[in-house]
Amino acid sequence: MDYSTNVTYLSLEGHVELEKYRYVYFAVTLVVYLLIICCNAVVISVIFANKQLHEPMYIFIAALLCNALFGTTVIFPKLLIDLLCETRTVSYDACLFQSSFIHIYAASEFTLLSAMAYDRYVSICKPLQYATLVKMSTVRKLLFCCWFVPSCEICVGIILKYHLKPCSFKLNRIYCNTAAIVKLSCGDTSVKTSYGMFSFSIAVFPPLIFVIFSYVRILTVCLKNSKESRRKALQTCSPHLIIFISFTFISCFEVINNRLEANIPHIVVMIISVENLVIPPLLNPIVYGLKLKTIYNRIKKMTKKIHTFMDLYTS
Repeated sequence: MDYSTNVTYLSLEGHVELEKYRYVYFAVTLVVYLLIICCNAVVISVIFANKQLHEPMYIFIAALLCNALFGTTVIFPKLLIDLLCETRTVSYDACLFQSSFIHIYAASEFTLLSAMAYDRYVSICKPLQYATLVKMSTVRKLLFCCWFVPSCEICVGIILKYHLKPCSFKLNRIYCNTAAIVKLSCGDTSVKTSYGMFSFSIAVFPPLIFVIFSYVRILTVCLKNSKESRRKALQTCSPHLIIFISFTFISCFEVINNRLEANIPHIVVMIISVENLVIPPLLNPIVYGLKLKTIYNRIKKMTKKIHTFMDLYTS
């Protein structure tokens, strides 16, 4: 590959040794991707098909799962191709857009999880005002903001990144990352770096503060109620809280590690870098599809209908 100043392709050097286990890695990655698509699509279709589930809580869940499909589609098809190729390259423009879409996915995940926290907070702490505070018009506005605000943030980031000229063309990643792209650039990158930290802070800390506030209030109310109501509230809220904490921790680690370049084994960094694009999309449909009885019962009914249809078709 010719690494001249006119080259517009980057080499993705983050992959571990692939020669011996190339097809094993490909098979595992493909199975994970298909599982993510199937599991999320099933829960989304169940919520979409049943009018009884057209309520704020379930709509937020469907939006979260749609965001997961968006995030994984940004990385997995390219990753699958790279696992089979001898050389793993990506055009500079495509790399910019991939990193931007990953940012939109991550920022939208934070805002969606905080919107879900708001729904749970009103439901548990202000049940009599729930119908007034969480109307369908409010849900639509929240969902619009969940994707519109991150998209606006990243549009500014794309404009700033396009003014940067790459001096190096080797990216020590398995997918494109904003901080890694900036490190390849010549000249002064202080404006882009400062804006990156600003957009990260806006995406993470307001949702984090709001979620902490919401769950402190929820726990306060739960402690005053009966054991049964406490159990139901915690059963509904704990999966959401665990997912939010995990997503926040991994995102913060990713950003801090990119900035400080700590002496962490490469394989560990690569695993952690893809965790938020694998674990939440896999766990969310299982957590919300199996733990919430309403969705679980609908899935059972749907599978029974499919089995009945298959029996009639084969008989």
